[in-house]
Amino acid sequence: MRGVATEEHVPHTMSRMGDVLAGFHAAWEFESDSVLIRYERGIRTPKLFQALGERRVPYAAIGAVTLTPGKRGTVALRIEPRDGADPLLEAAAGQLKESGDPYRLVLPAERETLAEYYGDELRAQLTESGPAEEFLVGAPEVPMHFKAYDAKATFDGNIVRFRWFWTGASSAKWKAGDQSFPVAELSGVEWRSPEVFEGHLRLLRRDSADGQPAQADQDPAAVVFGLGYGPVHESLPFAAAVLSAVRRSGPVAAVPASAPRRDPADIAERIRHLGELHEAGLVTDEEFSSKKAELLAEL
Repeated sequence: MRGVATEEHVPHTMSRMGDVLAGFHAAWEFESDSVLIRYERGIRTPKLFQALGERRVPYAAIGAVTLTPGKRGTVALRIEPRDGADPLLEAAAGQLKESGDPYRLVLPAERETLAEYYGDELRAQLTESGPAEEFLVGAPEVPMHFKAYDAKATFDGNIVRFRWFWTGASSAKWKAGDQSFPVAELSGVEWRSPEVFEGHLRLLRRDSADGQPAQADQDPAAVVFGLGYGPVHESLPFAAAVLSAVRRSGPVAAVPASAPRRDPADIAERIRHLGELHEAGLVTDEEFSSKKAELLAEL
């Protein structure tokens, strides 16, 4: 029988399999070689957690374990996967909000002693450090699909397909036609969160010439996000699954979230468009200031 850990029920060793530490939105089950994270289902549980269902994190994939104070009388126990060990975090490239971190277990502050105990026990299991040479955490299962603003994206494990929507796709994409990309022809994936301006998912091709890539709304190898299109819980697992498949097929390029430098005229045009969104009430004052500063930094 599995035991749910409480202050009165503290196991003597991590090798005691089946012990469960339950927090808000998730429970961690400690096994002999890994932590199995099971996410709750419910309207208050982040959609990304529900989409993932569960994550098995081998101890070999963990670089560190931290315990920090949380908000409103809570503490947060967090697993920090090693760089390159998890395709989900690799695809996210640091863009996930704290509340959407699948490896952060939030507990009531009165359970801090228990959380500290399990944190220490986890650290005792860690034998690896530094970047991982391969993905050690499994990728989200395929087949997968989601609707972007300008296309429907599907992935069956071998081929990524984009089918353009006439209501959103640019003339350049219509001219190129619907696209199919075997993973063997890809070198990486660029995911820019739909929660920021210019969110998109771009496939990087092995045969692409070096240089500044086309804007996502003009690139047939990219789909763009919009309000309600390509949400994190759909597009990020999709990107992670593609990235994992690409890694299995050969060397992969991990792309940072930052955008390449652009022509000043293009920056000015995008700031003008951002201002229109701001005036229309579609972008908050804070979002406008932040994105404007980000665009100016690209000059």
